[in-house]
Amino acid sequence: MGREFSFDDCGRAFTCLPAEDPDALAEAPVCNLDSLLHTLTHRLCVGSPPGVWVCSTDMLLTVPSAPGIDWDGFRGVRVIAVPGSQAYARNHGVYLADEQGLVHDIIYRGTEAQIQQCAGPDGAVPLVCGVVFFSSDAAEQLLATHVIPPLDACTYMGLDSGAPPIQLSLFFDIVLSMARGVTEEDFVKGGSDASARSARSVLWASLRAFPLSMACIPDASYDYLTASASDHIRSLTLLPGSASHLRFCKAAHSQADQPWLLEDGSSVTNSLLEGAVRLAAGSAIQHCHLQGPLEIGPGCLLSGLAAGSSPALQGCPLRDVVLQGHHVRLRDLSCRVFTLSGRLDDWQSPAEGSTYLNVPWAEFFRRTGVREGDLWDAEMPRSSRCLLSARLFPVLHASEALGLEDVLWLLAPAAGPGGRLARWRAAWRMSWQELLPCLDKEAELGARRALFFLQGQRKVRRVLLGRQDGSLLPLIRSAVHEGYHEAVLGTLDEVASTADDAGVAARALACIADVLGCLAHGEGGLRSGPAANSRWASAFRRLESGDIAGGVRELAAERQKWMSGPDLLVRAARHYEGAEQILVRQAVMSSCRFVNVRPAELPPVGCWVQAVCPARLDLSGGWSDTPPVTYEHGGAVVDVAVLVDGCRPIGARVRRIPEPELRLVSLGGTPRGEAVAELVCRELEDLRDYCQPHAPGALLKAAFICTQIVQFPSQEPLRAQLMRSFGGGFEVHTWSKLPHGSGLGTSSILAGAAMASLYRAAGKAASTESLVHAVLHLEQRLTTGGGWQDQVGGLVPGIKIGRSKAQLPLRVEVEEIPVPEGFARTLSDHLLLVYTGKTRLARNLLQDVVRNWNARLPSVVQNAHALVSNAEECARALRQGDLPLVGTCLDRYWQQKKRMAPGCEPLAVGRMMRALRPYVHGQCLAGAGGGGFLYVLTKAPRQKEALHQILAKTEGLGNFSIHSIEVDTGGVSVEVVGCELDGSAPPGEDTAV
Repeated sequence: MGREFSFDDCGRAFTCLPAEDPDALAEAPVCNLDSLLHTLTHRLCVGSPPGVWVCSTDMLLTVPSAPGIDWDGFRGVRVIAVPGSQAYARNHGVYLADEQGLVHDIIYRGTEAQIQQCAGPDGAVPLVCGVVFFSSDAAEQLLATHVIPPLDACTYMGLDSGAPPIQLSLFFDIVLSMARGVTEEDFVKGGSDASARSARSVLWASLRAFPLSMACIPDASYDYLTASASDHIRSLTLLPGSASHLRFCKAAHSQADQPWLLEDGSSVTNSLLEGAVRLAAGSAIQHCHLQGPLEIGPGCLLSGLAAGSSPALQGCPLRDVVLQGHHVRLRDLSCRVFTLSGRLDDWQSPAEGSTYLNVPWAEFFRRTGVREGDLWDAEMPRSSRCLLSARLFPVLHASEALGLEDVLWLLAPAAGPGGRLARWRAAWRMSWQELLPCLDKEAELGARRALFFLQGQRKVRRVLLGRQDGSLLPLIRSAVHEGYHEAVLGTLDEVASTADDAGVAARALACIADVLGCLAHGEGGLRSGPAANSRWASAFRRLESGDIAGGVRELAAERQKWMSGPDLLVRAARHYEGAEQILVRQAVMSSCRFVNVRPAELPPVGCWVQAVCPARLDLSGGWSDTPPVTYEHGGAVVDVAVLVDGCRPIGARVRRIPEPELRLVSLGGTPRGEAVAELVCRELEDLRDYCQPHAPGALLKAAFICTQIVQFPSQEPLRAQLMRSFGGGFEVHTWSKLPHGSGLGTSSILAGAAMASLYRAAGKAASTESLVHAVLHLEQRLTTGGGWQDQVGGLVPGIKIGRSKAQLPLRVEVEEIPVPEGFARTLSDHLLLVYTGKTRLARNLLQDVVRNWNARLPSVVQNAHALVSNAEECARALRQGDLPLVGTCLDRYWQQKKRMAPGCEPLAVGRMMRALRPYVHGQCLAGAGGGGFLYVLTKAPRQKEALHQILAKTEGLGNFSIHSIEVDTGGVSVEVVGCELDGSAPPGEDTAV
């Protein structure tokens, strides 16, 4: 896993990078080993034959996504090289290879002439980068040597037999044995002693027959993790190019209260910076919790510092220093030790010619009063006296606790309080060389984990309260896996109870549902389902009443009783989603302030008021109108009001009746149709189920309440309310020629028709804009949770685009799209509706989409952007009268719908669309998808019969039908059409339709 490393207690392999993996399912700091594993798995290893890959962890490796390694005819062993400069190669290894890529020699720290010999036409040399591939034959042969003396001493088996251990180099002992330009005599003689020479002889005999080839990857690079602080800081602050799969960033898995104080060219990794912490370019902070005000100059590396260290740092000049906190275990004693060195210091050079804290040792002694005898024993040879062996760092004191100030005084002793030198001398001190074996890696990793989730809790607050699009699901998965879910749940409770709007609180509750779902580990049943257990009812009532803080507290208290098994966890998650939906409804109901109703003449008793509406086609942008997407992201939908087979298919009529009751009648497909369902409400209790969408008459009950014809709840009985305000009751008839689940916006448009006729029959009048928002309000009360595009499409005439901004209160603004003269007729001639014979798959569809949005899955957020931009492009295409471009937008829209709601294209519908594709500019399933109506924009006009013949020859479609549609220019039509007391059809109806 790599040798000990001065700048990371966990070694080079676990050195954290200032990077985040955007594709990771679970969020975690990215270490060098993560990067190397990804590079090998997804780049270097792709296409390789069976074998064994060996990779060093002593370097940072960057490889392009398509390295272009040719494996045809490969056998033996292959080394991977990266191009580098000859100057860099002076301190590293390079391969000498021929034009066929066969390796002749490996040169380490060679002369200028030797390095020049390895150079290619561009002057670059192939650097040894620590990656080797052994074919299965070569790997098997190498493994067979572990039982041959003296190579058996390289394993624990050999050590257990008492044989002296042998240390071998992968490159200069194993790989070099296969280089074509090396002779057996020179190779064997290169061993350091007799046992090493014997080992080399065995390796030569075993491996020499295998060809050694080289693949030098263009545009790849590597950075060896040296013992130089300057090199390491540079690797943490100079970000690599696009060849990496990682997203390198200034603040990786870190939270800074004032991120603008982090200069470009600096980096912060797995840290929490509170207050004013200024970080200069060329400096890095890792695994620190710091509290400002602090100013960190250039050339610094700070690592492993807890919040308690911040007071000592305040006012301390930090420039070109490495300051680290370490977890150390001395037998049964655990303690924190701080080390301090200069960026330019060499740890191993003799003290006489080197520096400490970037100044010569002599100057350091003069400035601080420290003596050589304080650091090194008198009998230690002067050649061995170096920074690595200097006992500089206090570990324990007989009577006082030690802290960061016990090393910081070495930077500016004159500014420190008196007695620092004496206190330092009185402490038990250790050198870095002595500390290395005592480093407690388990404690260090535990501290990093705790800090990661501490800053993760701050991230939760920042993302939710800042209404940001970042996904918290990877962090939630990590918290559950590592046992930090209670801390995350507490933070989410806090955000939900203190947020200043219901939208933020709703998203926080959705995140709690995700935590509970993750805790179930895929067991316990479906996430989507009922959420009406009586144990949660009290909390729900608090939320419904507007007491969000009280409701969140009750939810949390109840949650504790549901944590003992996957089935309970999933059911609790469902109830948290139910609670989230309550708050979403409250957020959306803010739109009712845009419902403006004015007085109108009250029609006489028995006089019918009728509203008829077209259907709607959504041409682009659907799903962006759905709460909470519409008020958190902003929405845009292009809709067309359409006649189906020449008529407006949706309508409602209302009249006042003498009896103080509500008669609700659903007619078969036309206003003259037979009643298919009748319901009479005489008591307020009969309206109680208005918020249960599948209850009989629920939509009309909600319409009476939302139009405020009926006050519910109320102490005044229904009969008394109706007699007091209207001198009697109401009778409502509704109808739709469209099948259930058509995807043409039927239920929302029907709600608009019912409300329009109810308002007018009650002596009120509402504008179309008011009706759009009234239906939005009604659907929240009804708990169907719909968006606004259906009512915009069916109530507003013609071709238009509706938009909503990313804000509350939610307001929908509709703009008519002006099209070239005659284009509406052209569009009608080229549009056809195909009934697929499949009912739209509505069950759980909305819940799944909203869940994915609340989790801010990157693909869903990106798709929401794409939906809105495609709607705007579709609007431009319509303005230009460009049918092919409209068709392109339709096709793109269908792909976007499928990304938003995977599985919404049944097999039969897919077959139907493939059969029609050559004959259409574009096609899409109406509404959310899954079935209902498919609409197609044909290349030739009036293709109803031609398409019918094509589909009739297509197997596996089942029942289908094709319908003509045309652009409707009237929108909702509301009029008083006649007075009849017996309930028969009012006069003038046919002309009204």
